[in-house]
Amino acid sequence: MVAHIPQRTVAGKSVLQRQRAQLGGALVLAVIIPFVIRMNFPILGTETDFVLAVAGNTFALVLGHYILRSLTVYPGIVAGFYVLPAFVISYSLVLIAFWSFRLDYSRFLFLAGFVICVLWYFFVSLWLQRTRSLRIGVVPFGRVDALSDVEGAKWTTLSRPEPKSLRSFDAIVADFGTALPDEWERFLADCALKGIIVYHCKQLQESLTGRVAVDHLSENTFGSLIPALVYVKLKRMVDFIFALAAAIVLLPLFVGVAIAIKLDSRGPVLFRQRRVGAGGEPFRVVKFRTMANDSGGSTSTEIERAITVEDDPRITRVGRFLRRTRIDELPQIFNILAGEMSWIGPRPEAEILSKWYEAELPFYRYRHVVKPGITGWAQVNQGHVAEMHQVHGKLQYDFYYIKYFSPWLDVLIMFRTIVTVVTGHGFR
Repeated sequence: MVAHIPQRTVAGKSVLQRQRAQLGGALVLAVIIPFVIRMNFPILGTETDFVLAVAGNTFALVLGHYILRSLTVYPGIVAGFYVLPAFVISYSLVLIAFWSFRLDYSRFLFLAGFVICVLWYFFVSLWLQRTRSLRIGVVPFGRVDALSDVEGAKWTTLSRPEPKSLRSFDAIVADFGTALPDEWERFLADCALKGIIVYHCKQLQESLTGRVAVDHLSENTFGSLIPALVYVKLKRMVDFIFALAAAIVLLPLFVGVAIAIKLDSRGPVLFRQRRVGAGGEPFRVVKFRTMANDSGGSTSTEIERAITVEDDPRITRVGRFLRRTRIDELPQIFNILAGEMSWIGPRPEAEILSKWYEAELPFYRYRHVVKPGITGWAQVNQGHVAEMHQVHGKLQYDFYYIKYFSPWLDVLIMFRTIVTVVTGHGFR
């Protein structure tokens, strides 16, 4: 799967690759066609009902289009998977507005607009996925060699700066940190003038892999190492509200799980472990116990007991189900209420493992600049890890999350977490 690259379509490319064409097609199908139907069948509603439905459809469609674009900016995205969630959100917001102001609208036209809109964007995403393959021209100077190992695009090294070759590429990539010959500088300027996107090799590699290299600290889009503080505060408020609601709704489930754990094996219902949170401060995470109470054995080291391996014999029968469905993580809702965790963020590591990783990996502590989460970018991309080389990859995913810390990335992680729970990807 490849990253979504903003569509600045060059000559010879399909019209459907243009964002304006996608939005225009949706408006014609979901707004204009219902208008024609209404003109021929006035029985469908009053003039006012019709006008409100058309206005609501138009607003919801445009909003959903930009929500979908925002979600598919991130790597590894098949846009079709996010079509329904994006437009459910936008149309739901319009419905809330209708209900709040007690406005009457044509339910038939509004529903028809929603269905047509979703089907249109499903068709567009499926068509582009089947027919479109990114071709990227590489300016052969600086640190661009590593791009050839990145999947998700066809890389073509440019031999000379010829503007006529631009028609063959979706984008051009260059190392902006190296001194380029004058003719190549003019070539890149011509690319920009012709509407061809020119990427810095570092940003494009991050976009296609979803990871940030950990050979040095990497600033975010604001040129700072600290994430946007406004969103940090807003996220804390949203976390608390949803955690409080979830704790009330899930109380019966908690009781049922507790009984199942007690009947399945001896030991406490909850598992508590000292882990490292935001700012490097330790806290005690709370989970449902999924292992035998005497797990570890007298011959195991503390680090070995903290690592869960594939098909770990210490996991109980009920524990395996809880891990696969991620239900064992739900008691961390109380960690969220206490302000120690968030719904989304880098997973908190056991304190003993965190100290071990800090001794082995540079800048490991930087992942503690945001609150740890129940789910995160590394979890939906990589799953559970234990080996040192896997931890290095996980850290790259965590750095990516911190660098591109935003509500849209959190929404994307939320949707992909649902897929992870359904498929059981990455559990141990």
